[in-house]
Amino acid sequence: MSNPKAGQCPVMHGSNTKTSNPNTDWWPNALNLDILHQHDTKSNPYNSDFNYAEAFKSIDLDALKTDVKSLMTDSQDWWPADWGHYGGLMIRLAWHSAGSYRLADGRGGGGTGNQRFAPLNSWPDNGNLDKARRLLWPIKKKYGNKLSWADLIILAGNMAYESMGLKTFGFAGGREDIWHPEKDVYWGAEKEWLAPSDGRYESVDKPDTMENPLAAVQMGLIYVNPEGVNGIPDPLKTAAQIRETFARMAMDDEETAALTVGGHTVGKAHGNGKAENLGPEPEAADIHEQGLGWNNTTTRGIGRDTVTSGVEGAWTTHPTQWDNEYCKLLLTYEWELTKSPAGAHQWEPINIKKEDKPVDVEDSSIRLNPMMTDADMAMKVDPTYRKIIERFYNDFDYFSDVFARAWFKLTHRDLGPKSCYLGADVPSEDLIWQDPIPTVDYTLTDDEISNLKTTLLNCGVSAADLINTAWDSARTYRGSDKRGGANGARIRLGPQKDWQGNEPERLTSVLNALEKVQAGLSKPVSIADLIVLGGTAAVEQAAKQAGVDVNVPFAPGRGDATDEMTDAESFDVLEPIHDGFRNWLKKDYAVSAEELLLERSQLMGLSAPEMSVLIGGMRVLGTNYAGSEHGVFTNSVGSLTNDFFVNLTDMSNRWVPTQKGLYNIVDRKSGTTKWTATRVDLVFGSNSILRALAEFYAQDDNKERFVHDFVNAWVKVMNADRFDLK
Repeated sequence: MSNPKAGQCPVMHGSNTKTSNPNTDWWPNALNLDILHQHDTKSNPYNSDFNYAEAFKSIDLDALKTDVKSLMTDSQDWWPADWGHYGGLMIRLAWHSAGSYRLADGRGGGGTGNQRFAPLNSWPDNGNLDKARRLLWPIKKKYGNKLSWADLIILAGNMAYESMGLKTFGFAGGREDIWHPEKDVYWGAEKEWLAPSDGRYESVDKPDTMENPLAAVQMGLIYVNPEGVNGIPDPLKTAAQIRETFARMAMDDEETAALTVGGHTVGKAHGNGKAENLGPEPEAADIHEQGLGWNNTTTRGIGRDTVTSGVEGAWTTHPTQWDNEYCKLLLTYEWELTKSPAGAHQWEPINIKKEDKPVDVEDSSIRLNPMMTDADMAMKVDPTYRKIIERFYNDFDYFSDVFARAWFKLTHRDLGPKSCYLGADVPSEDLIWQDPIPTVDYTLTDDEISNLKTTLLNCGVSAADLINTAWDSARTYRGSDKRGGANGARIRLGPQKDWQGNEPERLTSVLNALEKVQAGLSKPVSIADLIVLGGTAAVEQAAKQAGVDVNVPFAPGRGDATDEMTDAESFDVLEPIHDGFRNWLKKDYAVSAEELLLERSQLMGLSAPEMSVLIGGMRVLGTNYAGSEHGVFTNSVGSLTNDFFVNLTDMSNRWVPTQKGLYNIVDRKSGTTKWTATRVDLVFGSNSILRALAEFYAQDDNKERFVHDFVNAWVKVMNADRFDLK
């Protein structure tokens, strides 16, 4: 019999290289746990003992800064610098790296070097930033492991501004690179780049109806469409979208205006050619392109003929100098709507003086019109933004300071608390958006910790409430931007003390008891430490009740934040609307409860085994929201047993739906209902991966292993924001 495929390569192609997960293609409704293990150590080339913070500390920062500044004017033929200065390009590189951050879930941003990977490396809005990263490669190569790509990209933006005359507010290293594309970031449901933005809004005319957690107005953009809403010029409508988009990046109106003005004071936009002559983006480019995209093989495609956004021209007269020309030109001249050579909508000044025109990037004898995008015109026509712009125009020093601070916030927002900042250029000033926490100067001996545990267990608060309070305090942590967590005890403050998920009445009672304990101590101990230690002591007691003697580690040193240290509005986004670990949903959502559990677990940095063991333990400890009995598959509530997994996997039971999202666990012989459950409970029996873990912890020989694994996961959650321990 002849082989119709004779001569073909005998290795399987397609599904193993071009489909991210064929199982989800076959079963699209299956729960995909990949996001919990997306940055496995196998993808990281560093050894487990590599410490980036220590490596960065050994760097000669002054020499590094000198090298980066020198690069700015070292124009290279393969990608020549506009006016002989790469400043504008490097600022855009840093801006677009940091600017993908959004406040709602803390994802995006420049903290991981994620711009090196898809989809960000191939976003339309990131066109030709692949060239900027290649220009930086000699510096990365030279400093090697001491300097992450993430730090280098942000530093390049800083040095670009300094080389053009801005006094920056500071710089901090400490960003660690990832080594694989992120799978946890939801960039939108669109299947097409730059699809109309209407699908992201209930009404595109009401920007605050944009789908959360999104911030950019269209798939493939960092902020707003520079040509106008859905590419249709209308500066007032664009202003409304700018306001909402930047608010979702934690910026107020003044910071937004400053970033717009300062970002466009230098550099230029590129659209002096035909976009259809550009080749595919980096991820789609042929192998010989070596990871570079948007290459123009039809026409020249570099220098003055570069095409990136399609908009063409500089914003200011001297685009390599930090000055106030942006405000001058925007406010002094009237502007008319035109089109670039690439066909993009843009605005150009009417009757502009020759001396106010910038020169060509290659030939200084040629003067060209400056331009403004629809987003720039929004600064002029929106009354609030215009008032800010006028103040900037009349007080250049004030503008420079506001911009420097806003730029620092933009590029450091997702780096975490100040304790994560590295280097000699870290500003001494504490900033409210850094969520400052006072340091403590006390220590606790092992005997003092043991005595405190006893005191807390006898303070009149139930073990379940001690555990719940510690958990609720710590569960706000999200590794995406290193915000939240137990350190600071902000669960005592607004808005957290009033969050529905924290059961305010119960919380108040527990906090009152802990404050009484604190008042009776012979030495100062923070409420933050007492909250965590109370839960820790209760977990330790529950393990002993299950027959396992274990010392649950506790690391003192947390401080108590104050209202003055807390930007309450920015903490609103941390409010839990669900908590699978406590079997709670604030209301019904379009997303399933088990998917919400995965999202929360990933933000907390938990693996699938850690998530599983915490669920099993929290259920038997009786820590459900409002005392619910769903999923409490045990007759020994309060003991840290593996009963949840034992009874979930017991085939003498059957599982019967009762109402939406709720189920009865029924004895097969008698028909008696033994327990009730939610989807979050039953997914540990229905999902093949989670069932494998449930069966592992249900084994007779893993009762003690279950306790120790629960303790390790518990301690990880309690210490997630203790960067001083890492």
